[in-house]
Amino acid sequence: MTQTENNSFTLDVRGIPLAGDSWPAVGSDTTTPLVLLHGGGQTRHSWDRSAADLARQGHDVYTLDARGHGDSGWAPDGDYEIDGFANDLLGAIGELGLSAPVLIGASLGGITSLCVTGENPGAASALVLVDVVVDVEPQGIERIKNFMTAHTDGFDTLDDVADAIAAYNPERKRTRNLDGLRKNVRQREDGRWYWHWDPAFIVSGDEARRHTDPERLAAAARKVTVPTLIVRGGKSDVVSDAGIAGMLKLVPHAEVADVSAAGHMVAGDDNQVFATAIEEFLTRHHL
Repeated sequence: MTQTENNSFTLDVRGIPLAGDSWPAVGSDTTTPLVLLHGGGQTRHSWDRSAADLARQGHDVYTLDARGHGDSGWAPDGDYEIDGFANDLLGAIGELGLSAPVLIGASLGGITSLCVTGENPGAASALVLVDVVVDVEPQGIERIKNFMTAHTDGFDTLDDVADAIAAYNPERKRTRNLDGLRKNVRQREDGRWYWHWDPAFIVSGDEARRHTDPERLAAAARKVTVPTLIVRGGKSDVVSDAGIAGMLKLVPHAEVADVSAAGHMVAGDDNQVFATAIEEFLTRHHL
């Protein structure tokens, strides 16, 4: 692991550099470390506020950029199957020297965490799925895919980036801090701004099958025995009542927290309520 003074680090996991940030616990209490995993098309910085909040509650927190996202390396062979993400997570846990951390994953990060937890007993001490169920709503997934594939040719300005995000999520205030968008896009030599992820992640192969294989996810869910929390965005078009009911059949001991004001991007939409729900869950289970 290469560590820098600002708590950013790079792990070499199976030949792909994975970038991350560590957020040391504030205080001396010993708690279970937390690993936060972002959704498809996002970066680790989508967790910045939540990670800071959880560190202030006494947790060592780690956020990671998935392969092909943010500052992590792109898969040279275009491998963005579930196996690649899951094996990367297992490798990162080992490289960081963590013993059974709590895995907290949103969307793609939640799918990855579910597979690792269910398929590798002892890998995690608890699981938090953020707007993730096995049976997702196809229209919500299609809307995400349309958003991600609509701007692969980039943007002229950061204002255009902000407009695109506001159009996708009209209930969230349009950002005024255009500099903050630089964490999610990069300016190339042609002067245009591009999303900070490998286009091959979304445009190659059967995307829905690669990332949301319901048979595999259901099999993994049936094997989850650790404390589990499903945090649902009340306004999400990806997770429905039926999807939650199906998850509770697969993981009967799971708890559900409804962040009523949030959509699919729960932490960003209502970070305070989200962080409170996570902390209450961790406290209940002495983690």
